[in-house]
Amino acid sequence: MTKRTVSIAELGVNDIPIAGGKAANLGELSSAGFNVPPGFVLTTASYDYFVEKNNLTERVKSALDKVDVSSDRSLQDASASIRKAFDESKIPDDLAAEIVNEYRRLFRNGNKKGYVAVRSSATAEDLPTASFAGQQDTYLNVGDSRELLDKAKKCWSSLYTPRAIAYRASRGFDHDRVKLAVVIQKMVSSDVSGIMFTIDPNSELPHIIIEAGYGLGEAMVGGKVTPDTYVVDKFHKKIINKRVAKQTWKLVRGKSGDSVRVDVGEEAAGSQKLSDEQILALANIGNDIELHYDKPMDIEWCIENDEIFVVQARPVTTLSSNSRSEKAGPKGGREVRIEAQVESKSERKVLVRGLAASPGRAHGRVRLLDESMSLDVIKKGDVLVTVMTTPDMVPAMTRAVAIVTDEGGMTCHAAIVARELGIPCVVGATNATKILAEGSTVTVDGRMGTVYEGVDEEVEEEAGPAIVTGGVPVTGTKILVNIGVPQKAEEYAKLPVQGVGLMRIEFLFTSYVKEHPLALMEQGRSNELVDKLAEGIGIVGRAFYPRPVLVRTSDFKTNEYREMEGGEKFEPRESNAMIGWRGCSRYVSDAYREAFKLELLALKKARDEMGLKNIWVMLPFVRTVDELKKIARMMDDIGLERGKDFKLYLMAEVPCNIFMADEFADHCDGFSIGSNDLTQLIMGADRDSDILAKMGYFDERNEAIKRAIAHLICEAHKKGKAVSICGQAPSVYPEITEFLVRNGIDSISLNPDTVIETMSLVARVEQKIILESIRKA
Repeated sequence: MTKRTVSIAELGVNDIPIAGGKAANLGELSSAGFNVPPGFVLTTASYDYFVEKNNLTERVKSALDKVDVSSDRSLQDASASIRKAFDESKIPDDLAAEIVNEYRRLFRNGNKKGYVAVRSSATAEDLPTASFAGQQDTYLNVGDSRELLDKAKKCWSSLYTPRAIAYRASRGFDHDRVKLAVVIQKMVSSDVSGIMFTIDPNSELPHIIIEAGYGLGEAMVGGKVTPDTYVVDKFHKKIINKRVAKQTWKLVRGKSGDSVRVDVGEEAAGSQKLSDEQILALANIGNDIELHYDKPMDIEWCIENDEIFVVQARPVTTLSSNSRSEKAGPKGGREVRIEAQVESKSERKVLVRGLAASPGRAHGRVRLLDESMSLDVIKKGDVLVTVMTTPDMVPAMTRAVAIVTDEGGMTCHAAIVARELGIPCVVGATNATKILAEGSTVTVDGRMGTVYEGVDEEVEEEAGPAIVTGGVPVTGTKILVNIGVPQKAEEYAKLPVQGVGLMRIEFLFTSYVKEHPLALMEQGRSNELVDKLAEGIGIVGRAFYPRPVLVRTSDFKTNEYREMEGGEKFEPRESNAMIGWRGCSRYVSDAYREAFKLELLALKKARDEMGLKNIWVMLPFVRTVDELKKIARMMDDIGLERGKDFKLYLMAEVPCNIFMADEFADHCDGFSIGSNDLTQLIMGADRDSDILAKMGYFDERNEAIKRAIAHLICEAHKKGKAVSICGQAPSVYPEITEFLVRNGIDSISLNPDTVIETMSLVARVEQKIILESIRKA
């Protein structure tokens, strides 16, 4: 016979049928050595005993048989009837005594009044296939045995809240097969609390996403405060992005045990909630939990007096929503299905921007909702707009095609439920409830975090899935892709890459612009040039969003510029254009400076007006630190300033980039090796010479080239700068790939047709390195 009460430490992940998902996972974490607050669980046997002794089964069934899940009123009536029956029932004396004894045992070593959290744990909760976020009740700071018994009873009855009834129906769970356990844990008086994903739930990049806020976590999870967001590179264990939000108040435990709102001091309000050391410590815990479960995890945590506690962990259940799904592939790998999405290329008016919380795009009529209104105002196909969703709004959320909120972060209630339902969601949009007019038609782009005016006619049914067959291994070295033709961006975005390591802007000049930039300026058509370049950049940026896209500014040689319409008037004839007036030397020259500024304006337009903050810049053929400084000033003047969401890379293709890597590194965020030009200039071998190529002079595998690359990686890493490679070498020579990985290159950008094959090679090399280090140890 199942015990009615059991210590959390005695449970494991296989105990979901008796302890529910939350409790079973807490037990699993505790057994694995993670710091979980102590406590005990009222198992489903307690629930069954309470229901049986009070003859509640028939009353519950009778109420549920009458419910219409499409009607808010019907759901409310059924829930009220069931919960009233629970409230009027008594916990049997023997069970009540058992609960009180366990509660007192938690605090037998201290004289202070003991506070506990009383939390629901349903047997269908926190499963690998569903996340019942906020569906049942939780009570914090419960401070005496009488209150504890009352709150346990309320947790049991919360199995039948309107939102829980509606959610189970929408996910196909039978009501009579779901039971409820209750977790009773020592309260942690949190200084800081938050949520952590061990994978980016929106883009599925191998990043650890941490959200943090002051005080108790209920304010953040409920979307009442917007948290800090930190992004950690899982493999390199580096913080790669921070978004610090201002928090003016927090929830703490009051004198009477209830949660009270207190102001945060002015200085602390705008400060980073966690130190960098705490961020990395949390990321390590998250990574360890993922390794233990062997799957991406959604984790709740809190910190008191610098001690980190894990208070919940569940599998991330939304990785298949909209744009991607995974299933087991051969040899333990993954078969990745990536659905194509059709992006609008037309100009659309952006009404509001926020955080991209759940991917996909949908359009519908705006329906403004607040907590005082009936949920029945939300009809099927509406766009639900509110300050922040609450668990009670779930029935309405299931009818909406998209959700937009004023407040919240990417792990708030709205975001979690929207990803679970597979609908677009934009959160933290600040004034959405004031700007979006009731009844107006809008398009919500959950991947971009934007809401557009009107209907996007190009939102169509998704095309059939493109399947990358075979196992796709995880690699510590980032794998990127090279792009020339924007029209291929949607196709290449289906590849399991982490961004674009080289987007050649030259194609936009030859296919979109078709005229010499200076000729267009002379005719007063500068805006036309900016618009066309921005359009082409936007196609790639949207396809890969939020993965970064490194756009290399123009690197035509003078002979290539002369061939453009109107080019002869502006281009000199050079006997050796390959090492002539190209790259950055053009940008700082009086003759071309203003034309280069138009490229920068196009990049700024794509980032600011289209919301594509994933667009970064890479400069080609940089010969001197002085010209780099001049270009950086030009970029700053236009508003392209290096920061958390805008990076400046340099092509490392001139020998001086290698010899002076330490000096160049002071003025950029990273390097990308252009192996073609680097080989040409180190070896003194024309890359276009068939004779020299056949004789073996133009070969990236030459020891001189390898020494140059190794030196660059070493010097760049000393300065904390990343190094990639976008030349042809890794796409052509497997041995170069192994050399690069062994020397610690951060990323490799490949031709699209070699991505899968090279990923497998990189994974094998990394495994070989690990085995070699183990043998040496």
